[in-house]
Amino acid sequence: MRFSPRKPFVHLFLLMAIGLAVHLPLQAQTSGSISGTVTDATGASIPSATVTLKNTVSGLDRSAQTDSAGHFQFANVPQNSYTVSIAASGFTTLSKTVAVTSVVPITLPAVLQVSSVGTSIDVEAGPEASLSASMSTDIDRSAINKLPLESPTSGLSSIIGESSPGVASDSNGQMHGLGDHASNTFAVDGEQISDQQSKVFSNQLPSNAVQSLQVIAGAPPAEYGGKTSMVIEVTTRSGLGVHTPTGSVTASYGSFGSVDGSVDLAYGGDKWGNFIEIDALNNGRFLDTPEFSVFHDKGNELNLFDRIDRQLTPMDTIRLNVSLSRSWFQTPNTFDNLAVQNVVSGGTTAAPVFGTVGNADQRSKILTYNIAPTYTRTVSASTVLNFGLYVRRDGYNYYPSKSPLADLGPIQNESIAQQRSLTNAGLHSDLSYVKGINTAKFGVQYTQTFLRENDQLGIVNSTFNSPCVNSKGASVPGLTAPSQCSSAGYFSNSTAVGGTFNPLLQPFDLTRGGTLFSYFGHTDIKELALYAEDQIKTGNWLFNTGLRYDGYNGLATAHQIEPRLGTSYTIKRTGTVLRISYARTLESPFNENLVLSSQGCGSPILAPLLDCSPGVSTTLQPGFRNEFHAGLSQPLGKHFVFSGDYIWKYTHNAFDFSVLGNTPITFPIDWHSAKIPGFALRMDVPNIHNFSAFVVMSSVAARFFPPQVAGAGATIAQPGSNYPFRIDHDEKFNQTTHFNYQIPGKHSPWIAMNWRFDSGLVASSAPCYGVTDPNSVCRADSILIGGQPGVSLAQFTADQEAEAGISCNGVAASLTHYIPQCLASQLNSSLLSIPAPGTEDDDHNPPRIKAKSLFDASVGEDNLFHGKEKTWSLHLTAVNLSNKVALYNFLSTFSGTHFVTPRTLTAELGFHF
Repeated sequence: MRFSPRKPFVHLFLLMAIGLAVHLPLQAQTSGSISGTVTDATGASIPSATVTLKNTVSGLDRSAQTDSAGHFQFANVPQNSYTVSIAASGFTTLSKTVAVTSVVPITLPAVLQVSSVGTSIDVEAGPEASLSASMSTDIDRSAINKLPLESPTSGLSSIIGESSPGVASDSNGQMHGLGDHASNTFAVDGEQISDQQSKVFSNQLPSNAVQSLQVIAGAPPAEYGGKTSMVIEVTTRSGLGVHTPTGSVTASYGSFGSVDGSVDLAYGGDKWGNFIEIDALNNGRFLDTPEFSVFHDKGNELNLFDRIDRQLTPMDTIRLNVSLSRSWFQTPNTFDNLAVQNVVSGGTTAAPVFGTVGNADQRSKILTYNIAPTYTRTVSASTVLNFGLYVRRDGYNYYPSKSPLADLGPIQNESIAQQRSLTNAGLHSDLSYVKGINTAKFGVQYTQTFLRENDQLGIVNSTFNSPCVNSKGASVPGLTAPSQCSSAGYFSNSTAVGGTFNPLLQPFDLTRGGTLFSYFGHTDIKELALYAEDQIKTGNWLFNTGLRYDGYNGLATAHQIEPRLGTSYTIKRTGTVLRISYARTLESPFNENLVLSSQGCGSPILAPLLDCSPGVSTTLQPGFRNEFHAGLSQPLGKHFVFSGDYIWKYTHNAFDFSVLGNTPITFPIDWHSAKIPGFALRMDVPNIHNFSAFVVMSSVAARFFPPQVAGAGATIAQPGSNYPFRIDHDEKFNQTTHFNYQIPGKHSPWIAMNWRFDSGLVASSAPCYGVTDPNSVCRADSILIGGQPGVSLAQFTADQEAEAGISCNGVAASLTHYIPQCLASQLNSSLLSIPAPGTEDDDHNPPRIKAKSLFDASVGEDNLFHGKEKTWSLHLTAVNLSNKVALYNFLSTFSGTHFVTPRTLTAELGFHF
């Protein structure tokens, strides 16, 4: 581990933190506890009193009975504000507002008055605006259960995308939070996971294991770093205090042969608890497909999650989180991937023989495990000290087609196999202190990430590295050296005469009898963070202050001191909360295929395959960001709460992704800078006569500035150009409206519906005419047809034109109708928004996916047979209810083409005890 000797205080702080951890081992958590003893005015305890804990916005609603000594306790309570109500026969109900702001336990005094006296204690009249200096969204399990979700394999991403503002939803569970690609941190019971969580990179924590989520979209607190565009604090389910075993067994069947099953069980006592969850699925549409028709898209997944809690003494507790997940899935094919034509013999001769080599059959397997033991000591009524260890590993295997030559496609010249692993191991320790106006936290985090990348690849396009060209300059298949061209009637394609033939690639050309090239890359990344933060509540003011140090030591090194500041002010008369915040952050590179991206352009074999550009650095450097947020929260009467933020972020060294062909070899790249302005809004209607709803909306730009400064190929800018462009996850506007209605009656069903509107992500590969931006890829499309402005479509296949919904003069492209060119005035698309001729601009008017509205609905009955302790439930869910044909993206540099799911119907039957 190397860190700068010019920072001796770092080493001193680290030694002190580790010394404390050795003597008092504990771990950070994202939940607290509320307990108390209920008495009457004389001090006598009141047994069998009913205590309820509720937050009408997040949906949390729990109840407990006091024991013979009048004691009650709620464990594993997410940090938020709650109403605690206590009721007992013969006494007036007592209601109090309680804020859980840290892991320090809250002891609530509760004295009930006899009914004739009446209550004078803080009765909550309606939902209150959050006092936090950062905008956040809270959602509890009861609300999660009624969200009609599209993807069971990326449930967390689906929940966040549907309920939190600022999220641009993309294919395969990807979500772009507040203008950034996948720059998110999941804090699962205090363990921070910042690697990509879409289902083509990793297996997520199953949503059945989640108790609650808090999505922080404002400036991140000092305890979070690295990837903080959105911080998602996850509290998992626990069996602590569950004296009678409770659980569920569910099974579902749906469209595309989808079969799902899950079992969960919670049991325990006052001092121990266990929650275990197992689920499995088999799906005929595992990933989002590049065709609206679904084929070659089967997949399955198995998840296991277990959380064990044990209170060793009144001051000491231990917790162990264990999860294991395995997924296997096919890479969806396009029609271009069927009956692939390639060289079957004579590849080294002047007349190779072509034939059908079969359908593409590329597959992936991901195995993820996570082990996180924890130990917590309550030092005093105001202080908790924590320490924890964790190890998490994602193992990703990619398998090419049985015949590698079948992997040839319009945008894939190589057949690739990969065995890649990403292992995180680390420790973190923190001290939480709550006293008077202060809620403080001090901590240290150390993580070591082990990256191992094994790739085997070979060229499967017979004209990709041809030694010869014909009289028109077109590459021709066959032969192995430029010296053979003349005798075959061709011309040399060697670099000596201005050609492109690379003799170093010839041994790895599978169409010419070559073998696979093997690459192995590895590195160990060490990250150290120290932080201190304090929340100060005084009068109507709330101040958040924090300072963080980040040290990054991988293929590159970086150090950053990062202030985090925020304040909010409450106008008591109206309940308005005004807030403003600022954060400085160190932006660390993405880990997926980081070594390949950083070193590949230095390899004479990989450089031409990765489309490397001269002058682009090979090693990705960490960047830094300044971000500002200003917003307000406002309760509107007893049933509405509004919250909104204006966002402005500037990043130096801004990260994005590129991809090798149409493969899962996706790697990070580094642009000079990015500016991200926008807004995020949320409106909640907690409950009006059995009706609840929320609306989230946002408009967040993602303006990136060339040149590309590091990483493998993807440069779009002309030499010396610094014209900004919109990255392919930029979206002008999106919104989700969700409502839930409980039909009146003791045993009546509920109805839930989502309406999602997306104005459309950028589609930089769309055809267009007459651009004003020299960076645009559309310049090559502009031609003249009979002296009139026209657009060449030669870069597309017939299938790609059909995928884009392209038509010319009202005639749509199809597999049997190819459109080679079209007058600009007659070019149209049912799925893309193509700028009018002469108006395309990659910054202000780029081509986009056409706007779409998607409707999802659920209806459920949670107690079919009116049971008391054992109940049956039935839920029916429809995704894309109107069967809308729409795209997420089109030939995206990062993710290719993907359609939204066709209408999907699912029925789920559950038994609960």
